[in-house]
Amino acid sequence: MTVTADRQAALEFKRRLEEITTVLDVRMFGSRAREDAAPDSDLDVFVEVDALTPELQHRIDEIAWEVGFERDFIICPVVVTRDELQHGPLRASPLILNIEREGVSL
Repeated sequence: MTVTADRQAALEFKRRLEEITTVLDVRMFGSRAREDAAPDSDLDVFVEVDALTPELQHRIDEIAWEVGFERDFIICPVVVTRDELQHGPLRASPLILNIEREGVSL
């Protein structure tokens, strides 16, 4: 799968998310964003939302599965709230710092 196809999948994932919630930020990260993915690599996608309920998390996971199934790979969403990023310990986590450094905004 090419980088263009990866970006198209991530954009489709974002589009479907925007149908169900307010999306503040979406970024591809990991091997597909770095363009060094193996054919069986998953697509890591960071999603920032205003609020997150268990129901919304479940729906986001379903959309990730649907879009990935259509393209024959796995989409792994990392979903956080703005409050978690601004006021919680997550702000300083290596994962978030890596996403900020190498994430590709969509």
